[in-house]
Amino acid sequence: MKLIIFDCDGTLIDSQHAICAAMEYAFLSQALPAPSRADILGVVGLSLPQTFQVLAADQPLQVQAALADAYRFDFPGKRALPAMHDPLYPGIGDVVAALAGREEVVLGIATGKSRKGVARLLDREGWHGHFVTIQTADDNPSKPHPEMILRAMAETGAAPDATLMVGDTSYDIEMARSAGVHALGVTWGYHAPERLTGAGAHVLVQSPDMLLGSVDALLVNREVTA
Repeated sequence: MKLIIFDCDGTLIDSQHAICAAMEYAFLSQALPAPSRADILGVVGLSLPQTFQVLAADQPLQVQAALADAYRFDFPGKRALPAMHDPLYPGIGDVVAALAGREEVVLGIATGKSRKGVARLLDREGWHGHFVTIQTADDNPSKPHPEMILRAMAETGAAPDATLMVGDTSYDIEMARSAGVHALGVTWGYHAPERLTGAGAHVLVQSPDMLLGSVDALLVNREVTA
């Protein structure tokens, strides 16, 4: 049995517009200048407390907490606007369907999103039957801590050499390497390819139509490079 774990933002869905809009609102609510778009996208994947430790490092803890609260409040409203819709990346739906249809494969999610945010995605795409283990920032330490992957393996009984993490950020890759599993970086997301390579990605994939072949290539060779 093979376990394939997907990140959400920047890997399955392009949520950058909603994320940046909510982040701008959060900083405005505290009368602070918003970070640049590049800085915001650079921390996608971290849980909210860690996000604001980076983006508002010069602010006291109570202000960082207020920023996180404002972000949570604004995000659902921004998501409801058509301009802020977070679509699937082209071809990703077909990849998920193909993998979910394989008898020897189980799918999981490991994300910095909240469990409610993941539930909205699964509802929208009709994916509740596809993902058997879902690890979120509500229940685990922030990436790049390996706990999300370790819990996913424990829940499914998958071995490390039969487990693959698919993500677009260095945090995903570092998490995978710390957990001792295969790490596949996708380059259509929010971190530059050199960050993924530097974090230790075993392979990079440039487009969703290349993903199935790369997944098979990694999991047929069931040894993870140390």
